[in-house]
Amino acid sequence: MSRVKTLQALFKRYRRPGDIVFAWFALVVSVVLLSQITDQTVWRDGKPVMAQPRFWPAVSLGGMAGFAALHLIGSALSERIEGRWQEVRLWFASLEFAGWFIAYAIVVPYAGYLPTTLVFAVLLCLRMGYRSRGMLLAAGVTAVVIVVLFKSLLKVNLPGGRVYEVLPEGLRQIMLTYF
Repeated sequence: MSRVKTLQALFKRYRRPGDIVFAWFALVVSVVLLSQITDQTVWRDGKPVMAQPRFWPAVSLGGMAGFAALHLIGSALSERIEGRWQEVRLWFASLEFAGWFIAYAIVVPYAGYLPTTLVFAVLLCLRMGYRSRGMLLAAGVTAVVIVVLFKSLLKVNLPGGRVYEVLPEGLRQIMLTYF
């Protein structure tokens, strides 16, 4: 088999049906960002071109737009593969986990780092389909180890939850310091 045929077979095997949607998205985002370059960066008189604050962002966004356009052309000229919109739906379904993270970040200041991490670890374990007692216990133990590691050993300053305010003074101080 010739080298060209081998490359064509390889590209056909690994091509994804949603690539044209991704190509359009990348092109639109890069062109919008590039259109904002004069508002978001400056050009300083008397400085060399390579030292201008606008130069490297413009180069990178120009490259992004150019390569996105080439990707779009390549996708448009390729044969159509069934399943484009199923793949795009899968991309949007993965945004669910960004929602979990945002919810986690919102709840931590109210419920505290330990309870929130423990609850979310178990909930995500359930969400992923792990329902055995051993897996749920493993998720809980992992959450506690993560909290102790971050708060005690690494001394990461994380917010204490408002729920800690109702605890007795001694327990409250322990929870704020270690959990």
